[in-house]
Amino acid sequence: MIHKRFCGLARTSALAAALAAVVHAPGLHAAPARGAGADQAVLAAQAAFRAGDALKLARQSAALEGHVLKPYAEYWRLKLRLDEMPSTEVRAYLAAYPGSYLADRLRADWLRELGKRREWQTFDLELAPLVVDDADIRCHALASRLARKDESAFEEVGQYWLEARELPEGCVAVAEAQMARGKLGTNQVWQRVRLLLEAGQTAAARRAMGWLPAGEQPEAELFNLAATNPARLIANPPADLGRRPAREMLIYALSRHARSDPRAAAEALEKRLGEQLPAAERAYVWGRVAHEAAKRHLPEAMKWYEQAGNAALGDEALAWRARAALRAGRWPVVLESIDAMSVAAHADPAWTYWYGRGLAAQGKAEGARANFLRISGQPNFYGQLAGEELGQQAGLPATLHQPGEAEMLKARDNPGLARAMELYRLNLRTEATREWFFTIRSMDDQQLLAAAELARRAGLYDRVINTADRTGALHNFGMRYLAPFREVFREYARTFDIEEAWLFGLTRQESRFIANARSSAGAQGLMQLMPATARWVARKAGLADFHPGRVTDVQTNVTLGARYLKMVLDELGHPVMASAAYNAGPGRARRWRDVKPLEGAIYAETIPFNETRDYVKKVMSNTVYYSMLLDGKSEPLKARLGTVPAKASGERVNEELP
Repeated sequence: MIHKRFCGLARTSALAAALAAVVHAPGLHAAPARGAGADQAVLAAQAAFRAGDALKLARQSAALEGHVLKPYAEYWRLKLRLDEMPSTEVRAYLAAYPGSYLADRLRADWLRELGKRREWQTFDLELAPLVVDDADIRCHALASRLARKDESAFEEVGQYWLEARELPEGCVAVAEAQMARGKLGTNQVWQRVRLLLEAGQTAAARRAMGWLPAGEQPEAELFNLAATNPARLIANPPADLGRRPAREMLIYALSRHARSDPRAAAEALEKRLGEQLPAAERAYVWGRVAHEAAKRHLPEAMKWYEQAGNAALGDEALAWRARAALRAGRWPVVLESIDAMSVAAHADPAWTYWYGRGLAAQGKAEGARANFLRISGQPNFYGQLAGEELGQQAGLPATLHQPGEAEMLKARDNPGLARAMELYRLNLRTEATREWFFTIRSMDDQQLLAAAELARRAGLYDRVINTADRTGALHNFGMRYLAPFREVFREYARTFDIEEAWLFGLTRQESRFIANARSSAGAQGLMQLMPATARWVARKAGLADFHPGRVTDVQTNVTLGARYLKMVLDELGHPVMASAAYNAGPGRARRWRDVKPLEGAIYAETIPFNETRDYVKKVMSNTVYYSMLLDGKSEPLKARLGTVPAKASGERVNEELP
């Protein structure tokens, strides 16, 4: 039930037949050769590519002449020879498949190779037509500019320097050139090291410390101790805290310790140990302690943020200061935190909404209205809430566009969609999804809805939803909020007395209605049941004939999923908490309450897990639209969110519930 990117979709005869009917429809461009032999040739070609077997790949490629997936076999052949491939072969492929996903992918592969070789003249010629946005290639482009004595590359490399990820090769070259010119010094290196350590990127942080001067690098033993046993280092701090490397390792240990026990880290910081740190470094650590405390909903978080004073906080730390202030009802701090965020973070609908709420709480109605107007009408959680603050009633678009047959013929004739459909039929989902996304990236609303309808007719429900979701002015909410298997969902919604719209809203978020979906964590089926949960619910339901192999069966999966959802709803008594529990477990959903009743929207916004926070918002937003589509009801989102009850001392809980 944990919402993860799912990998693997077992083919069914119904799906294969539906896809074949669409792909082989009259008028389709370059229809693939039919038969198990052609299918086997594609799969064997991919296997040969993965194994690096060029001879076998060449044989299988020859068998695919005229096949819609022939470009893939050709791409795989070129990819195996990329390190020795002449530009003439690359350009021949690009000319043969102009504007295609694979042409752009090959161009990106080729640019990375050219960047490694530092063949800047060819690199610059091939860069302009590239569609994909790739940090490695952008960094190679900066290195190319520097090779042409364009020192403005130094200014642009800063954005990559402050990203919490390994620095791409091209940017390493530019950064090292900056260091050689004395434009990037020890302070900037430590800034990057801290950023990487905050994000848990210890290997990248070690490599970044290699840029420190020899006398400024921390001892490896000290770094390892801070990473593995921070409490021990805090109890026995380095004697030479006058030196920055020793202090930075103590700072790292305090930050690490705060992740598991913010109160213990704060206690250490309040003692003489904190006094041994310069004011700016002490403020930084208080910011880290407060951040971790806010994520655990500790009441001391606000006090510790105050201890951080004017320490520079990143967007993530500011977001958690705003969330802690929301739970504490301190609207001025909410506004102050959002004001300090970057322009991009401030523009997020979440913070636009809460900024409006903060202004309203201070009696600034016009300012609040201006913020709500910026996002009202957006078909998402905060767009809906903003509209309700303005007195608007949630509704569906006045007209739902249904593609005509002329639009459908164009969609079926689209080579990229044809390749994607064939890849889906062969269960090559990763390649299929990339091809699909690239193909629809610049489509207008009519074309998007025709592509969505093409997917609907083939039973590719995830593509239907994700494609219809992209329209800007012309919509079809019947596809955006698809409701397949309606009879099954209706039956079990009634059986377990839960709202059908909520059941659909949750399943849409779990699997996009792909019956054989399997997450990387092992959750399966429409309602993404973990094996242990499925067995437990089946046992409770008295399903004596249950077998794990049946968990992806639509009826079985919805039976077990709906029953479990009902159990957590009965246990927790609130749909927002039950939604959180379905994703992260009932114990966590209980812990995320407050000592006082909490507005449902604040409970959702302050969920510590990014995935679960996003999940709950989307489930509740989905439910509003499904209610309108299925039942014609328009219950406000804010009313659905309601108020989450306070924690009760000594409450009885079902510890058996997984």
